[in-house]
Amino acid sequence: MNTLKRCLYTLAVAAVCVSTGAAQIRDYRGSLDPKRGYQITRIAVEDFVGREGSLLLSSDSVMLIRLAETVRADLGFSPFYETIQADSFYMRHMELKAMTILGWSQLGAQYVVTGKGEVEKDQVALSYELYSTTSGVVFARGRFTSPAKHYRHLAHVIANDIIQYLTGDKGIFDTKICFISTRKGNKEVYLCDYDGANIYQLTGNGSINLSPSFAPDGLKILFTSFMHDDPQLYEYDIGDGSVEQLAGYPGINSAARVSPDGESIACTLSRDGNPEIYLLYRSGKINRRLTYSPSIESSPCWSPNGREIAFTSDRTGTAQIYVMDREGANLRRLSYVGNYNDSPAWSPRGDRIAFISRTDGGFNICTVDVTGDNLRTLTNLGNNESPQWSPDGNHIVFSSTRTGEKEIYVMDMFGNEQRRLTTGGGNSNPDWSDYVQ
Repeated sequence: MNTLKRCLYTLAVAAVCVSTGAAQIRDYRGSLDPKRGYQITRIAVEDFVGREGSLLLSSDSVMLIRLAETVRADLGFSPFYETIQADSFYMRHMELKAMTILGWSQLGAQYVVTGKGEVEKDQVALSYELYSTTSGVVFARGRFTSPAKHYRHLAHVIANDIIQYLTGDKGIFDTKICFISTRKGNKEVYLCDYDGANIYQLTGNGSINLSPSFAPDGLKILFTSFMHDDPQLYEYDIGDGSVEQLAGYPGINSAARVSPDGESIACTLSRDGNPEIYLLYRSGKINRRLTYSPSIESSPCWSPNGREIAFTSDRTGTAQIYVMDREGANLRRLSYVGNYNDSPAWSPRGDRIAFISRTDGGFNICTVDVTGDNLRTLTNLGNNESPQWSPDGNHIVFSSTRTGEKEIYVMDMFGNEQRRLTTGGGNSNPDWSDYVQ
């Protein structure tokens, strides 16, 4: 087992979580709907300190502070929560040497996270407590351990634990994003944390690699490569770095997506002349051809339940988004806006599909209900492409040329809080993994 797998996917994290109440709270303040509005929950994360009686080096204390900063950033990334911090003016005005639950309450925080840690033999152990500022009661606490050099992963685990306790949903802070980058000259597949940290090159074949997509387990990535001249379909194993060819049919083998149950692959093949949507077995062997049209059919994506496939077709003269069942029947057109729509991506919630649309001379990210109603345009700067949803359905990752260079960005499902994850240009085709176990 190589270092990458040990560091990213099989990092041993021991956890003990104890609830002080009889039932979990659910602070899901309102629906994420801009027409209705919802109240942001404010949460404070104090700097983590050493456990009483523990001896910490100055570097250990710095690490604990950075742990808290990462937890703070993770929680602030959620569209449901806003993190707040105390400033020196407020503390002087209130004559406080240290923040109190009452002080945080007066600053508007509904919850406060505190943490105490200890470091021994290159291992860090962190215990956190989640307080309600209304009652002063500790609603949840947990204790986690990890190799000290992986403190960021430990912070993500803590933030995930807090999010799951408050909302009942899994956090996304230990998920990964893969993408294509030309930072070293060729179009290779890269991997990074959900927030753009820890960028790591995966492939190094010196060729053109395109359209990476995670398998449901998050441990393998399918991609198209010209490493053997023709565009063929390959699979990269993140655990051992091996690459296996899945499909090398004559013509194009591209845009592969593994079904939610992990048993099938939807992809585009041009073995019969023009590009059509095919269903493959997981081994890459053809199961069946799904579309029959003289037009170009491409970019398939699965519904969360695996029963339907959205894809792009220009069968009406312009590229539009269509939906069919996994057998290729019950075809219906979804998009009617503009003269070019492509790259559908189905929300994990099953209710909306993101896609790109050419509007006002450029490409923008749009979403629409699976019924075709409630179209929303989420971007308006530069050319924006390749939308993919976060595992919880609250965010979308995409590429954009808004700064002149193509970079990876992320935004919430309504187009708010757009932030850049990469720098240097030449970054495209992102995909967001499911939860890393």
